[in-house]
Amino acid sequence: MDQEKRPFDVIAQLTALRRYARSLVRNSSDAEDLVHDALVRAYERRTTFRTGASLRAWLFSILHNTHIDRGRRQTARLRLEEVPIEDAGLSYPAAQEQSLRLRQVRDAFMDLPDEQREALHLVAVEDMSYQEAAEALGIPIGTLMSRISRARARLRSFEEDPRQPSHLRLIGGGND
Repeated sequence: MDQEKRPFDVIAQLTALRRYARSLVRNSSDAEDLVHDALVRAYERRTTFRTGASLRAWLFSILHNTHIDRGRRQTARLRLEEVPIEDAGLSYPAAQEQSLRLRQVRDAFMDLPDEQREALHLVAVEDMSYQEAAEALGIPIGTLMSRISRARARLRSFEEDPRQPSHLRLIGGGND
């Protein structure tokens, strides 16, 4: 079937939505829950989707907003319960230098402030245009570009750290 007969076909977007959700929540099972919740919202609001608009950008926007809403609910719940957030995930150092290095790069990416990580992920990983990413995040394109610039600068500073091996380079690194 072509796109005109199935304008609300989200199946082709699932992999990208899962990747973005994983980037947002940093946990596979939470990412799956986030994608599920976002798709339920998208289905419930499918009548608001404008025919001819970018389904991908619309879905990413819903996913992003769902993530923000979940975060707000969690923050409110934690305030009420006064329970500290605990990191349940255990990690073990990699056996090989390259595996360890890739882990360090991934950790550096995940340590970026949320708004910078979200923006860089959409543009660098999901290959969205600046316009599409800005629409998905609900921000002006200039703000998006600023966030991406700051994220790349932080990753470059990680890359230029003399304690880090220099055989791997990041997107937008100083050696481009």
